[in-house]
Amino acid sequence: MASFAMLTRLNTEAVKEPKRLERLERDVMDRIRKDCPEVEWLSSYAVLGPYDYLDMFRAKDIESAMRVSTLVRTFGHAQTEVWAVAEWDRFKDIVQTLT
Repeated sequence: MASFAMLTRLNTEAVKEPKRLERLERDVMDRIRKDCPEVEWLSSYAVLGPYDYLDMFRAKDIESAMRVSTLVRTFGHAQTEVWAVAEWDRFKDIVQTLT
């Protein structure tokens, strides 16, 4: 499975009250679990800066990652960026194969 990092910025209209953030997160995650059962969620972080959240997950392919991103964008009223990532040790292994 491939690893992905997804940065999310909520639309200002998505949540009118801070206490509704937890409900939105629960609803979006329920939808992802239902529509993308092959995705393994690794971790979620609130971040400072232009994005609100950083989520790390594994998916079998790019199409699965795109489904996750689309669900967050549409169901969660947000903008997302998804990056394919590799753990540093794996990257070093890849570099060792280059001649």
